[in-house]
Amino acid sequence: MLDKKLLAILVCPLCKGALRYDSTRQELVCRADALAFPIRDGIPVMLEEEARRLTLDESLG
Repeated sequence: MLDKKLLAILVCPLCKGALRYDSTRQELVCRADALAFPIRDGIPVMLEEEARRLTLDESLG
């Protein structure tokens, strides 16, 4: 579980937009950029090169 205070201040490093926490996949999702940033060992990895591109279904849903 990601700390709620940390989640409240984290933004997408590219667009500075809001992130959605996906606890199932352990990712922080930016719909605007269609990227999912991984959380490894409880630490968000906020690097574009480490992010996963969202599928069309994921970015719309």
